Amino acid sequence: MASSRIPPTALTLKQFLQRKNILGLYRNILRTIRHVPDTTDRKYLRDWARNEFRRNQNATDQDAIRMMITQAHNHLEELQRSLALAGN
Repeated sequence: MASSRIPPTALTLKQFLQRKNILGLYRNILRTIRHVPDTTDRKYLRDWARNEFRRNQNATDQDAIRMMITQAHNHLEELQRSLALAGN
């Protein structure tokens, strides 16, 4: 019987799609941060986002991952609302 060509570390379809969505969320956060007018605040937020995503990049618990995605969406929406109120 021939062995599978798929490496044992390959992502499942669900994991692949989840990864795609998380990377898109990360990009949206970074794009939104670009609109922050103050350079110091922009650097702080960019470093914060990078550190949070790096800190959680090896998470495997699906419930925890869903919770982190929800929190990231909430942070993104809050930042977008703050920028809209500031007129940016």
